[in-house]
Amino acid sequence: MSNILKGKVVLITGGSRGLGAATAEAFAERGADVAISYAASADKAEAVVAKLKAKGTRAIAIKSDQADLSSAKPLIDSVISAFGKLDILVNNAGIAIQGQLVDDPKLDGDKYNRQWQVNVMGTIANTRAAAPRLSNGGRIIFIGSRLGSVVSFAGVADYAGTKWALAGYAKGIARDLGPRNITVNVVQPGIMPTDMASGVAGELPDREAILDMHPIRRIATLEEVAETVCFLAGPSAGYINGETVNIAGGIGI
Repeated sequence: MSNILKGKVVLITGGSRGLGAATAEAFAERGADVAISYAASADKAEAVVAKLKAKGTRAIAIKSDQADLSSAKPLIDSVISAFGKLDILVNNAGIAIQGQLVDDPKLDGDKYNRQWQVNVMGTIANTRAAAPRLSNGGRIIFIGSRLGSVVSFAGVADYAGTKWALAGYAKGIARDLGPRNITVNVVQPGIMPTDMASGVAGELPDREAILDMHPIRRIATLEEVAETVCFLAGPSAGYINGETVNIAGGIGI
């Protein structure tokens, strides 16, 4: 793998597992210095860091609970203290709470409200903390979801809403930061082989029926999504801004 991101510093929130860990590895393979944040999985985070360091990459893990908005500034401070700068922010951290209809008398409002707190307000807090300190010519990439723009089954209204909110927010930031040549884009994966997806699988319609909705009838690989994120962070994507890239096998076309 070429070192097209050598000298760049990336922060990947929620980087201890799943897509975050795969994205951290993809950035390391391209020569970037990598910081990941995690909320609770310290052992998994340190395992990711050890794997990256074994590749010759400078890497750190920072404990930061995105549900706590006050954690955003210390997170960015820690990255810049360790590496001297921040070039790329990948807003990956989030939770998935799905399965209840909005008119369900037993709807767990507190649980769904926490999803908005983590997915939207926590992501916004991290972005606000990073924006004034991000290098000119930098990148911000949000990990959304195809459910943010195509809702093919019931029980996902709040999750879809959090992801669509980020897509709109990203467009506004792209306008704000454009004069500094900072690009802001959204990657919207479909179903992926992650712990989070497994955790809500029992709350969703039949998986085979969902796959039937896709022209390419399979789930995305973590590597496919991670490589797209790296492309948007790289030199060839400097004029892609305010866009949403779907990696979902064609669902919704």
